[in-house]
Formats: sequence, C-alpha cells, structure tokens
Amino acid sequence: MRISAPARPARSVRPARSVRPVRLAAATAAALALAATAACSTSPAKSDAATGAADAAAGVAAGAAGAAGRTIRVAAAESFWGSLAAQLGGEHVEVSDIISNPDADPHDYEPTAADGRTVAGARYVITNGIGYDAWADKLLAANPAPDRTALKVGDLVGVQEGGNPHQWYSPAGVHRVIDRITEDYQKLDPADAAYFDQRRTEFLGTALAPYDQLIAQIKATYAGTPIGASESIVTPLAEGLGLRLLTPEGLLDAVSEGADPTAADKSTADRQISGRQIGIYVYNSQNDTPDIKAQVQAAKAQGIPVATVTETPDPATASFQDWQLAELRGIADALKQATGK
Repeated sequence: MRISAPARPARSVRPARSVRPVRLAAATAAALALAATAACSTSPAKSDAATGAADAAAGVAAGAAGAAGRTIRVAAAESFWGSLAAQLGGEHVEVSDIISNPDADPHDYEPTAADGRTVAGARYVITNGIGYDAWADKLLAANPAPDRTALKVGDLVGVQEGGNPHQWYSPAGVHRVIDRITEDYQKLDPADAAYFDQRRTEFLGTALAPYDQLIAQIKATYAGTPIGASESIVTPLAEGLGLRLLTPEGLLDAVSEGADPTAADKSTADRQISGRQIGIYVYNSQNDTPDIKAQVQAAKAQGIPVATVTETPDPATASFQDWQLAELRGIADALKQATGK
C-alpha cells in the first residue's frame, strides 16, 4: 500500500489530459459512441447491461474509425510512454496522455470521466504497472473492448508488484518498450508494418541516438563511482549508467512511496554525505520533502555536486529523449566536477 505523505500536496494536482493529434480521420462516429459510454458509466440510473453495450459499441466504433482512417488511437497512462508511442507511430497514430502535468503524482492520481472515455476509445493502451498506476487497470476493466491491445510495461520487463516501478529510467527497459510498441503497431495495422519499421529505425538512429551515446559515455568514464540519491527513481538509471548507489534502499523506497524513512536509514544517508562517501547526489526535484531538502543542502555544503531528475517530463511539452538527455547532461557534469575526469 502506498501512503501519501503530507509533504507532497503539490503533486496531487489533477492534470488536463493532453492529446498528440496526428490523423483524426473518421473520429466523429467514435466520439459519439464514447459520449454514450461516459453517460452510462457515470449515471447510477443505467443498468450494467446498458453500460456494457455502450462500452462495446464505443470500442467497435473506435476500432472501425481507426481502420478506415489508418489511424491507431492510443491512450498512454503517463506522458513519457506516450511520447515514445507518438514518435514511433507517426502519422498513423493519435496518442492521448492521461497524465502530462509535471505537478501530478501518478501514484495517487484519480482518473476522471474524460480519462474513461479516452481508454474506452483506444485500440492500444500503455500503462506502467508495478503498482504505479493501479487506477489505469480499473479504467481498462471498466471499459472492455475485444479488439484492444494493452501493454503493461512492468509485465514486459519482468518487474512485478513490489519492484521498482520507475522503468522509464532503465535504458534497457526503454529499448524493450520501443521494440514492443513497434511490434504491436504492426499487428494492429499490418498494412503499414514497413512504415512502423522505418519509424523505429529513424527514431533509434536519430532522435534517441544522443541519449544512447551519452549513457555509453557516462558508463565508460564513471562506472563504479559512488553516488547518493533521494529516492528509488534513481536506481534503474544508476544501474544503467554503471554507478554505485550507496543510499540505503529502504530510504529510497520510503521517499518514493511518500512514507517516512527509518531513523537508521536516514542516519546512514546523512553520514554518507557528511563523510563525503558519495561523489554526487541525485534527487527528484518534484518530490523534495523537508528531509530531502536538508540532504541537498548538506551535500552542497560538503562540496558534493548535486544533479536533479524529475518523475515526469518537465516542461510537460518535452519529448522523452529531450527530457532524459537534459538530465543525463546534468549528471555527467556533476560526475566530471566530482572526479575531474
């Protein structure tokens, strides 16, 4: 169970849903069907049978619209996965992000009726899983569609409930998601399989290339460097970069889940900073609790370079690769300052 900490109220903002329009052909019929679905799902006077019929009609209409317009309607629970989905799909997809506001906390998000309509009309849904967006599972269950494909990232990368949910910070995980999205698009739209192959090749060779290159450079230059961190969001990235994360895992998990770390874990992290046992300190600036703010200040006072990451893209309009590349550059700069390499 995730416990919402009082120190995180700013991240409970309910974001406006963002849509990445690419081709909107034949969308009118689907929109009408989705409106019927929303009415059924929000009105207690409607029967379960009527709700199911409307949901099924919405799914069929959306699927027909997508086939006729050669457009796959995609719903992404989080905008970082939506960014990849939009770039890999190009003109043959229309991607709607449910969470795109940097101030929203996906752990505690409460979906709206509009979110339900988005999922009901989608032929392809991407969720993170691993307990990160359990609300998305409920949306899928409430809006079934026989022709819908759903990708749960946690299942794809083999991380189950209780594991680290921040798999968009795992370079290897990101590449697996890219490959699976392409495969799923090809199954949903076989006529454009070659197009999706080309999109993937171009994305990896151009848009994502600086991200991959900088990861390789950091790993080659700084592998084994001890670092500290504020929460478990940094763990997959540290592993991908070959850095040695010393902060107690209990503290990392507690802060990520909005709980209080134990006194022993906090004391260990404080000693690592005061004793300069870590080369750099990396923290999530969207979740800077009073304890984390104190650690950041302590690190700076000891001359330990500090780098920041965020849980969701900031600014919200940033592409996945631009967001990640900016953070990687900050980490690389901090490591250079710490080691002189």
